[in-house]
Amino acid sequence: MQTSQTPSNPWYREPWPWFLMAGPFLAMAGCMVTIYLAMTNFADQAITEGGTRRGLVVERASVPAQPAGGMATPATAHTTVDTAAAPSR
Repeated sequence: MQTSQTPSNPWYREPWPWFLMAGPFLAMAGCMVTIYLAMTNFADQAITEGGTRRGLVVERASVPAQPAGGMATPATAHTTVDTAAAPSR
C-alpha cells in the first residue's frame, strides 16, 4: 500500500493564519488612529462647565443638580405585592 504525502506549505503561505490575525491587527490599527485623532484634535481643548484640571485629572465642581421645574421633588417608590400570582402550597 502506497501513501503519498505532499509536503505542506509553511504557515505564512497558508491563508488561515492571516485571516485569523486580521481582526486583532485591525483593532490595534483602529486604536492607534483613535489615539492619534484624540491627541491632535482635542489635546488643547479648554475645560468648560465648571471643571478644574489638576495634572491629568479633571474634576467637576460639585453643584447640586436641580430638576427642570426648579423645585426639588423627593423620589418615591411604590411597590405592590400580588398575592394572587403566588403559588399555593
